[in-house]
Amino acid sequence: RAGEANTLGNIGIIYDLLGDYPQALDYQEQSLALKRELGDRAGEANTLGNIGIIYRLLGDYPQALDYYDQSLALKRELGNRAGEAITLGNIGIIYEKLGDYTQALDYYDQSLALKRELGNRAGEAITLGNIGNIYQLLGDYPQALDYYDQSLALKRELGNRAGEAITLLNIASVNYFLDQNDQALSGYQQSLSIKQEIGDYTGQALALWGISLIYERSQDYTKAISTYQQALAISRAVGAQPTEAALLNRLGFVFGQQEQSELAIIFYKEAVNIYEEIRAGNRSLEQSLQDSYTSNIEFTYRQLADLLLQQERILEAQRVMDLLKVQELDNYLRGVRSSANSRAGAELVPPETIIATAHATLIDRAITNGKRLNELETKPTLTDAELDELVGLQAEQQQILQAFNTFQDSSPIKAQIEKLSPEERDRNVKLSELPALQDNLGQIPQGAVLLYPLILNNKLELIVTSPYAPPINRTVDVSLDQLIDAVDAFRYALDDPTRDAVTPAQQLYEWLIAPIENDLQAAGVNTLIYAPDRILRYIPLAALHDGENWLAERYRINHITAASLTDLNTPNRNDPKILAGALTDEAVTINVGDNAYNFPSLDHVDDEVNAIAALSPTATSLLDSDFNRALIEREANRHNILHLATHAKFLVGQPEDSFILFNNKERWTLGEFNQGLLNLTRVDLVVLSACETGVDNTFGNGEEILGFGHLMQTAGARASMASLWAVDDGGTQLLMGEFYEALIKGNLSKTAALQQAQLSLININENRDRGGLELAESIGLDPTDLSHPYYWAPFILIGNGL
Repeated sequence: RAGEANTLGNIGIIYDLLGDYPQALDYQEQSLALKRELGDRAGEANTLGNIGIIYRLLGDYPQALDYYDQSLALKRELGNRAGEAITLGNIGIIYEKLGDYTQALDYYDQSLALKRELGNRAGEAITLGNIGNIYQLLGDYPQALDYYDQSLALKRELGNRAGEAITLLNIASVNYFLDQNDQALSGYQQSLSIKQEIGDYTGQALALWGISLIYERSQDYTKAISTYQQALAISRAVGAQPTEAALLNRLGFVFGQQEQSELAIIFYKEAVNIYEEIRAGNRSLEQSLQDSYTSNIEFTYRQLADLLLQQERILEAQRVMDLLKVQELDNYLRGVRSSANSRAGAELVPPETIIATAHATLIDRAITNGKRLNELETKPTLTDAELDELVGLQAEQQQILQAFNTFQDSSPIKAQIEKLSPEERDRNVKLSELPALQDNLGQIPQGAVLLYPLILNNKLELIVTSPYAPPINRTVDVSLDQLIDAVDAFRYALDDPTRDAVTPAQQLYEWLIAPIENDLQAAGVNTLIYAPDRILRYIPLAALHDGENWLAERYRINHITAASLTDLNTPNRNDPKILAGALTDEAVTINVGDNAYNFPSLDHVDDEVNAIAALSPTATSLLDSDFNRALIEREANRHNILHLATHAKFLVGQPEDSFILFNNKERWTLGEFNQGLLNLTRVDLVVLSACETGVDNTFGNGEEILGFGHLMQTAGARASMASLWAVDDGGTQLLMGEFYEALIKGNLSKTAALQQAQLSLININENRDRGGLELAESIGLDPTDLSHPYYWAPFILIGNGL
């Protein structure tokens, strides 16, 4: 039985080398079961590592890491230092695939030191190559070439043809990045020749990919497309999803370069849908790895959305961006519930489906031909019938290559592309999707439009959807770097009421609102439903300035996380029932991990809470020892407004460390909310006052801001309110007093009430009879300062505030 276990494992290795990963996995799992039954701990460790390799090749990185970790622990326990060195290197490969190059380099360095200590020259050659990969990815090409040259010399000395082919491929890649095209092409071709000689199909796909890049760079697009498709056929045959998706992405890019946008869109959509599958499998990974994977692939989503917008396929572009927004939230919060739209991925319209099916049929034909051709070409002797079959297959292979070359120009494909004209797209897309969104917007009592910015590296796209007209988009000539600089300048101005906020606010207005101003006026809009992208999540849209007025003076603003995750039609609940609590502790320091957060005492929050509670006879106020977790968890869903006047921290990339503070240093974390901490199904609004997001203006993609709002929605609340920066305690008391006055006594919607509160502070000197002036002076604020957005703009509504 021990021999049976070993042989099962060896058969699995052969299937692995042949690229038949499901068969390889089946044999390795049989081998693992037997070795465990026999108590063969050393054999178990090796087989765990072999299974990890298969999962890596299949693109299932969490499973691969899990098996490698099990293998590493066993090998260390058994004192198998050679096996430990191999597994350390394999773990490094996973971190490399996930984009965590620092971790990868650490594991490779550990592996190299062990292999050199043990005199494992073959292993040393492999790890030298892996370290070269990291330096190549980091753009340090001289270092990369140095490690590759060491690796190549060792592999040739040892007669390792497979390893030689890998290193030739890597050196070719460096030459490609150094614009040494002839050397790169020669290296790719040498690598391909060896890969074909030894029957390494995955390696052939990678070499063909490299050759395609050279053709692409020289603008020989016909050869590039043909070679990419050969590589795609191999990758699909062996089930290498990450490579398949990357090749589909490159095909999309090449068709885009040829101004064949219809075909480019199809291939980008297919790439996105594979990325969605891989990402779904990555959910068990730690957050930083999910983040790095998303950042590696987000270009494809943005490029696809850009092409769709260029073809006026606006709703499809919005859906693609929703996929990315859901990914960002999912990475941050670990488990965002997708809607039916986002679960569907990047759907193909009927003509696209026909084109994609025709292409898949051609790829399947190439796979079938290639497998049988390989069988015959590797047989020592052939019968006469097999010789005839070989000649026929070789002829068919040429026909397939020709079909790859002419695919986009064939009559059936051209006919389907013609059906992607604007008229046909309207029939296939807008008529099925637009009414649902317009109906959603149309049921809102006030005039509302959905504003959806899309940030690309060299431009900004503004998508506007209204209830009664086709969606439109406007292109703004501004780069990502310019936007980042403008946001930084605006945030700097917003952090201090003595600074000029109008100038940076006007610049952002020119980019975000001025291009669509006529469209908004034509639609008779008074409410903007805003789904900000990337760095724009860190600024309040209400505080943009047109040269005469703040945007808050013209529009109500309602933020959403993603259109596909927000229901705008849920009716309001009548008769506000408020649960309001406040942190009345003195100054407090909270330690989270290696960080200490120092919070000042909140001198005005008890007055804030008492004033809010006085507005409704059904209100409950919680101060001092009553402001605790247990009591609020018990009472929250018995009210429809939950107001927490307390400190909070929403940290970039750290939901488990992001928290809301209670008296006696008790906390809720966003991680607990993500695990179902509260049921808020009866709650219309959750308000966090005296809170802030970020740490020292450390900006990410803004997931921490909208992530809080999404968690409140997931718990059942219709909307939430939080601040974008550390707010003034007294100013917040004024703003919240005006907000609740408008919400409860004025019977306004949440967005309208927030706008009314903002206007009250902006115009406090003109409205001296409202009482705000006297209150401001009594708490030591200069009323003339309150028109600065530092005081009235930090709080944003997220979710359904309508």
